[in-house]
Amino acid sequence: MQCFIVNDFSGTGPHSDCILTGGGGGGSGRGEGDAIQLTPRRWLNLQEYQSKKLMADHGLTVQRFFVADTADNALEAAKRLKATEIVLKAQILAGGRGKGVFSSGLKGGVHLNKDPKVIRQLAEQMIGYNLTTKQTSKDGVKVRKVMVAEALNISRETYFAILMDRASNGPVLVGSPQGGIDIEEVAAKTPELIFKEEIDIYEGVKDTQVMRMAGNLGFKGPLQQQAADQIKKLYKLFLKIDATQVEVNPFGETPEGQVVCFDAKINFDDNAEFRQKEIFAMDDKSENEPIENEAASYDLKYIGLDGNIACFVNGAGLAMATCDIISLNGGKPANFLDLGGGVKEAQVYQAFKLLTADPKVEAILVNIFGGIVNCAIIANGITKACRELELKVPLVVRLEGTNVHEAQRILNESGLPITSASDLDDAAKKAVASVVHKE
Repeated sequence: MQCFIVNDFSGTGPHSDCILTGGGGGGSGRGEGDAIQLTPRRWLNLQEYQSKKLMADHGLTVQRFFVADTADNALEAAKRLKATEIVLKAQILAGGRGKGVFSSGLKGGVHLNKDPKVIRQLAEQMIGYNLTTKQTSKDGVKVRKVMVAEALNISRETYFAILMDRASNGPVLVGSPQGGIDIEEVAAKTPELIFKEEIDIYEGVKDTQVMRMAGNLGFKGPLQQQAADQIKKLYKLFLKIDATQVEVNPFGETPEGQVVCFDAKINFDDNAEFRQKEIFAMDDKSENEPIENEAASYDLKYIGLDGNIACFVNGAGLAMATCDIISLNGGKPANFLDLGGGVKEAQVYQAFKLLTADPKVEAILVNIFGGIVNCAIIANGITKACRELELKVPLVVRLEGTNVHEAQRILNESGLPITSASDLDDAAKKAVASVVHKE
């Protein structure tokens, strides 16, 4: 199970009051363990096996596993494990794998079997085929790798996470003895079973805190110390890799008396990419739309939508607001394209190239708030793009902020058919009207 924090899109991080927002029930190590992603995929997102490898490399107890990209490799991995039972899991960045369907006809992206030869047969029907789940498009996502892991029995499941909490001004440990299920449901029905420990960022996590959390999770005797040790290692991992969240669900115990991190979801602080180059190099972009990868090559953030009015903005919060107000005025956003803060004229040009290449786009709405962005740079980029790309769709521009008067002069004197707007509502109405009139 993965529990995503709902981002406020302001660039300042996640809402603390959305700590327990998340998706479906957890994996037991013998089934799927995924969640509903509540925000567009914008941050670094690792495959399950990558998160587990990070944890194993930092001394945490996870299931033994191998990764395979062919059926023969899956067979070899299954033999090497020498496990009583093996779990085979398709690796894609979407939840609901266990109930998904492959284009090969195979049902379920998570399978258990004791026979390595059967594991090979199953892998043959997974690798290279599209897996469609409740979180993918109708065409699904091509599976390029599978995880072949030792299946462990779980005698008890708990939930544990470490995350940055705005209200606490730092990290907080969150746990519940009710694991392996939707933590949101636990918080709603039995809030007394949610335990928190605020961490002083200067002092770090204390032994008394990890032992208390382990006890609250229901670990007893030697298992309490074992669980506390795992929690402390998770906190060290959290700090070392600049994570915003490390979630383990289930954080369970086996009949043999071992505390195991059965499933893992790690969220990262993208602002720390310069410190975490090895981790960010693991980013699997194969599941992105090609236009998203092209946009990223110019330091642009692009999220495709289903409408016909392109949204060209600076700042993800502004992008969401622009999409919303287009919808409120009866239009449908085709995307949002976020320029971010340090905008250069060349980026504006490339952004227009991306937008105009989309055949669905029938109008473009530019909504720029120039707090740290010079509006004149935007205006120069817009006029250059309009001329060189011979823009053929209506263009509505709303600029506000630094050097806005110079920007308006550039646009007014360009001689180009650019419609200016006084505010966001005015811009949305004009963009929607331009599409309606075309029809």
